[in-house]
Amino acid sequence: MITTSGLTKIYRADRSRGREVTALDGVDLHVREGEVYGVIGQSGAGKSSLIRCINLLERPTSGTVTVAGQDLTALAGRGPRAGKELRRARSRIGMVFQHFNLLSTRTVQDNVELPLEILGTTGRDRSRKALELLDLVGLADKAGAYPAQLSGGQKQRVGIARALAGDPKVLLSDEATSALDPETTRSILQLLRDLNRQLGLTVLLITHEMDVVKSVCDSAALMERGRIVESGTVGELLATPGSELASALFPVGGDASGPDRTVVDVTFHGEAATQPVVSQLARTYNIDISILGAAVDTVGGLQVGRMRIELPGRYEDNVVPIGFLREKGLQIDLVDNPADPAVPAVPAGPAAQALLVKEGAK
Repeated sequence: MITTSGLTKIYRADRSRGREVTALDGVDLHVREGEVYGVIGQSGAGKSSLIRCINLLERPTSGTVTVAGQDLTALAGRGPRAGKELRRARSRIGMVFQHFNLLSTRTVQDNVELPLEILGTTGRDRSRKALELLDLVGLADKAGAYPAQLSGGQKQRVGIARALAGDPKVLLSDEATSALDPETTRSILQLLRDLNRQLGLTVLLITHEMDVVKSVCDSAALMERGRIVESGTVGELLATPGSELASALFPVGGDASGPDRTVVDVTFHGEAATQPVVSQLARTYNIDISILGAAVDTVGGLQVGRMRIELPGRYEDNVVPIGFLREKGLQIDLVDNPADPAVPAVPAGPAAQALLVKEGAK
């Protein structure tokens, strides 16, 4: 549904000195029809530039953007006829903003009607459509209210209703929950998921919050310095050894108690989540296992468990027990033990580390 190929955006920070800032550096992204896709990264990673280039609020420096099979970049700057086609194509892409962007002098209903006015829809049809959308987002009783009379969550619901006015196939969300409290964030995310299912919307979320990806996304991508460094479905990410996103989505803590210990992260998902594999391992090999950390949660609609365990002995002493766990269908990631150079672990990259620090600070 959404595809970018070699997408680049360069800003000229100082034309007199020829200074440039590369916000996007050859981004290849593919969002499938009907899925909720999350792009996560630190501030300055290029997330907002990406979403604004997808609907051509920003013109890419190079590369292509295709939405619903139509190359939007081919329509940009090609004369009046192409401009009209671009406006028509963009009307099928809804946009939800971080700070709501509601007009304070207009009622809630009038704010929702605004895109329909621009499209030339008659007054009666505008009114009918706006009231339908307000009912859909749970604000039918607020049609005559003004934005100043609404809570933050209600304002964002108006923003979502307005984004749906043109019957879009795609809904873009630029940090839509970052200004909201946790409870309101959960309700807005649930609304987006419900709209995704009821209307068949393809939703692309830009966020710096891991909980957003964990709660509603089918797929995710990690951005760093204008590039996508990792992407895939949540299930694929959880099954990828050394995945930065998987570690950041589902962190567990705990350090080795000594140099003669092996620490591994064990990820349970699917049928393996209900199997007593750790106790089986202890009985089969008659070893004492220390549990350093554990958690169970729902990620992308999947029940997932993650556990950090410590095995006695160095890595080379535990090749067979670790193989036993892998044979049971578990994802095993070796945790770097600085005191044991034999452990071939891959530590989390800088982007995931920074996101984990930010999540832990909340």
